[in-house]
Amino acid sequence: MNIAKLKYENKETAIADLLAKGVYIETEDGLVYGQGVQAVVEIGLVVLENGTYDEEGNVITEPIYADGYHYDVMSIDKIDFGTAEIFPVNCCHSFAGYSQDADGPIDLLHTIENIIK
Repeated sequence: MNIAKLKYENKETAIADLLAKGVYIETEDGLVYGQGVQAVVEIGLVVLENGTYDEEGNVITEPIYADGYHYDVMSIDKIDFGTAEIFPVNCCHSFAGYSQDADGPIDLLHTIENIIK
């Protein structure tokens, strides 16, 4: 399985690229996955630092976001996303059974050993 973590300027740019790469196919019912695509997760804006709010919900300090608009894609085939593909660590999303940092399947034995410790 191939996992790509992607960063685009905005959602419109992301959708256009995902359509161009065949990740999404546009139908009269909306967007569907292209052949071999197992999952597409719209992460959107990534919060680096939470905002603070008063009792009424008014903003005291604005949240701080990472640059870009983010997606995760899982597919059977390797897709060349060019400069949109990024390689972050400590990601806010992971696919079940795969590393949070998208570097392949989790070593379950190692993970279980660390949980037991």
